[in-house]
Amino acid sequence: MPLAIQIDAELKEASSGKLALGVLQAAVTVSPYDQALWREIDECVSQLASTALEGIAAMTPVQALRETYKALGTDPSRYRGSNEALLRRIAQGKGLYKINTVVDINNLISLESRRSVASYDRTKVGEQIVFRCGSEGESYEGIGKGAINVNGLPVFADEQGAFGSSTSDSQRAMITPQTTQLLMVIIAFDGMQGLREQLARATRLLEKYAAARGVRSEVTTST
Repeated sequence: MPLAIQIDAELKEASSGKLALGVLQAAVTVSPYDQALWREIDECVSQLASTALEGIAAMTPVQALRETYKALGTDPSRYRGSNEALLRRIAQGKGLYKINTVVDINNLISLESRRSVASYDRTKVGEQIVFRCGSEGESYEGIGKGAINVNGLPVFADEQGAFGSSTSDSQRAMITPQTTQLLMVIIAFDGMQGLREQLARATRLLEKYAAARGVRSEVTTST
């Protein structure tokens, strides 16, 4: 299946031209829990535990996402990016949920990079994927959140419509124990710096803890 994800021109402009996507695809084996992986996660969490809440919004990747949301007419304090939400959980001492190895790796990459990271079951989405602004009246069934209004949010969409965003994802494409094909996207509203290294880190983690095979990755900045 092709890796390319098109970036919509409106969304690119809203990010002041900086938006880039690190896209990874692989066959994976999803497990409920891996103790060694959680040792890595706990180490990362302990390093971030002293982060002040008021300092999170000033982190470059978080700030870039917030500025893009504002440019789209969306309040980033009401619809926080998933990166900011995760960082705030850690700063508040709430820790992370244990979901499964792929989602846990997704969250670790997000914490390390300070960027929103999205993971989808590749078999549940179409061939033509675009990262665009959600339109008026557009919504999807969120993971544990009911219907989510995605108007004004950056969303991933295929032929059936939106299935995920940099804030919250849909049930349609969520990672489950039955997932065998992964599509992971590191969303860089702040530009390409460090993105290839973060993809390489994600590859290593997926190979080690999710038996990833046939990993392919690329960075796209094109509209």
